Amino acid sequence: MKGVVLAGGLGTRLLPLTKVTNKHLLPVHDRPMIYYPIQTLVNAGINEIMLVTGGNNAGDFLKLLGNGKEFGLRHLDYTYQEGEGGIADALRLAEYFSDGELICVMLGDNIIERNIRRATQAFREQKVGAKILLKNVKDPQRFGVPVLEGDRVIKIEEKPKQPRSPYAVTGIYFYDARVFSIIKTLKPSGRGELEITDVNNAYLEAGQLTWDILDGWWTDAGTIESLHRANQLVAQTGANKVDVKREAQEDVTR
Repeated sequence: MKGVVLAGGLGTRLLPLTKVTNKHLLPVHDRPMIYYPIQTLVNAGINEIMLVTGGNNAGDFLKLLGNGKEFGLRHLDYTYQEGEGGIADALRLAEYFSDGELICVMLGDNIIERNIRRATQAFREQKVGAKILLKNVKDPQRFGVPVLEGDRVIKIEEKPKQPRSPYAVTGIYFYDARVFSIIKTLKPSGRGELEITDVNNAYLEAGQLTWDILDGWWTDAGTIESLHRANQLVAQTGANKVDVKREAQEDVTR
C-alpha cells in the first residue's frame, strides 16, 4: 500500500496566517502541521509516500522535508497541483505514483491521537473498494457526513446544513486503483471542485465501501478555531505517540 498526503489549497480560512505560507507549514505545538499526516502513514507501515501541494510556497515543502529521511523514508515523492480543483482533483495527480496499488490518502491538515494500523491492515485484507474512517464530532456540518441505517452507511452528504448523524468523515481514505477511473467521471460541484464525497458515494453505490470508527481524538487544523484546538490537544496528550507494544497487546485481546 502507498500513501498520499494532500497539502494544496490556499488556506483562506486561516488568513492572515496563510498570506506568507502554505497552511500545512504552520506550527502545531512543536512540529509543522505536515509532519503529523506523514508520521501517521509511517506509523501504519506505509513507506512509499507522495505529497501533493501547490501555490507559491510549494518549494518550501522540499526545503523542510527533503527526501523524508527524518521519518525513516528512503525517499519522498512530490507533485504539484495547479489551481483550486478540490480534493479529488489533487488525488488524481497521484495515479502514476500509485501504479495500480492500494492507497491510503490523508489530508495534510488532519491530526490524530493514535494511529490507523488496524484500519490499514483491514483494508489490505479487503483488497478492493474503499474504506473511510468516521468520528463523532460537535460540528459535523463542516465535513462530509454519513447517513446511517443501523450499521450501514447509505449515503454521504457534503457539508449538510442539517446533518443526519453526529459523525464526520475524517480526512483519511483508503482506495483501490479504481478511484482514478471514478475521478475521471466526476463533474465539478457547486463550489467548482471535484468532491471526494462523490468518490466515496460512487464506491457506496457499488457496494464496495466499508467504514470504521477512528480511535482516539481527531481534528483538522483548517480554521483558526480548529488550529487552536489542534495545538491544545497535541500539547496536552501528544499525537502519533502511542506505545506500539501496548497496542499490539490490545489487538490480541480484542
